[in-house]
Amino acid sequence: MRFNRILLATTLVVVALVIQVTVLARLQLPGAVPDLVLLTVLGLALVYGHVGGALVGFGAGLLCDLAPPADHAAGRYALVLCVIGYLAGLAKPETGRLRSASGPLVVVVGAAIGSTLLYAGVGALVGDTAARHVGLGGLLFTAALYDLLLAPFTVPLIIALARRAENDPLGEGSPANKAADVSAGWLSSGTGLRIGNQRGGLRAKAAKARVARAGRIKGVKRL
Repeated sequence: MRFNRILLATTLVVVALVIQVTVLARLQLPGAVPDLVLLTVLGLALVYGHVGGALVGFGAGLLCDLAPPADHAAGRYALVLCVIGYLAGLAKPETGRLRSASGPLVVVVGAAIGSTLLYAGVGALVGDTAARHVGLGGLLFTAALYDLLLAPFTVPLIIALARRAENDPLGEGSPANKAADVSAGWLSSGTGLRIGNQRGGLRAKAAKARVARAGRIKGVKRL
């Protein structure tokens, strides 16, 4: 991974982990805790692809394993987020544009359920049966619900930051500048607005107005 990717991913993961531990974990919501770190990994994986998503997921999971008040074996959540980041990266759009929010929302729900199941499965292998006592069904439902509610406020922002860090302002012909903003589909899907078409329409209207103004000026001169 390039240095700008490492720097951005580290910053976002650390901020997400601090918010999750100090704020979200203390809300005492029923069932699972909203997983802001998972959403951060998903947003970055949708931009960086499966390899970058796996690396970011492993690093983020390892930080979660070491951060207090972690009460499980180190490396357990790192494995979970590594797999989830890899799978989420496979859903990266080839053109870099998300045409609708339905795809990322499906990824969020699948990741929330998959990470919970995988975490519980790894725990069962090492003798941790806490998920059985809490209720696996309730954990799956609340994890998917909380992450789904939190995703529209976090994932588009993370995607936009990641795409902006990928762009090179000095190279107008770079592939990153040619690719559309990956967050445009998410942000515009709910309103039905198409940002690119709006800009093109405004430019066309401005050109027509200039032509009409020039024609009127010529007509006045002839008179």
